[in-house]
Amino acid sequence: VQLQASGGGLVQAGDSLRLSCAASGGTFSNYAMGWFRQAPGKERDLVAAITWNGGMAEYADSVKGRFTISRDNAKNTVYLQMNSLKPEDTAVYYCAADLYFSRRATNYDYWGQGTLVTVSS
Repeated sequence: VQLQASGGGLVQAGDSLRLSCAASGGTFSNYAMGWFRQAPGKERDLVAAITWNGGMAEYADSVKGRFTISRDNAKNTVYLQMNSLKPEDTAVYYCAADLYFSRRATNYDYWGQGTLVTVSS
């Protein structure tokens, strides 16, 4: 499956952004989806993950209550709504897919190219 992330940009602290990740080349509804982020010099960490049918989602503690992951299987797309953005949210955001739900980046087989989110103070 191929993944194409979009929606990043430069925003101010407190603003909102919605990232999208469009999938192609596979049966999207078979896959759990995750959003991860990587800041310069840091590891790629989970932001949020969602099961194949959207029935369950998990979040990093740092984004709980601010970010929401969702998916539209009819549109082969997963979203990350990011509210109340903080400078520490600045990172390249990646979407990922795998047949099995996981919080671990190493468990995901398919990755998008990343989209940069920069939050100024």
